[in-house]
Amino acid sequence: MQYDPMDLTVTVGGVFITGFSEDLAEWEKDEDNKTAKVGAQGDVVTSKVNNPLATLTITLLPTSPQVAYLDKLAVTGQEVPVSVIYNGEPKESITCTRAFVKKPASRTYGKEAEDREFEIQMLDHKTNQ
Repeated sequence: MQYDPMDLTVTVGGVFITGFSEDLAEWEKDEDNKTAKVGAQGDVVTSKVNNPLATLTITLLPTSPQVAYLDKLAVTGQEVPVSVIYNGEPKESITCTRAFVKKPASRTYGKEAEDREFEIQMLDHKTNQ
């Protein structure tokens, strides 16, 4: 198997995201699926965590055509569908029907172009795993 970053597709509100920086995208659930508690005498009880939230972080070059679009979504708070599809091997997908951009990207101006990072709160994600 060989990983190829060209096999990754990210859409936000039906818009294909382009102009990724080196890190492309990172997805992580906001909370564990299950927790455990140990009593004073060693008894263990587990609890299912029903938190459906996850965070998708995408890193773009400052010249990406979608920087202004994502900043606008952050300012308006509009909820949009999001999908992350990796068509390489193994095939993976993360989708949701409700997500919002948490805040506009930080901006740093210096002698080199700095990345723009966007955190997207996924409210009802599903993975193919």
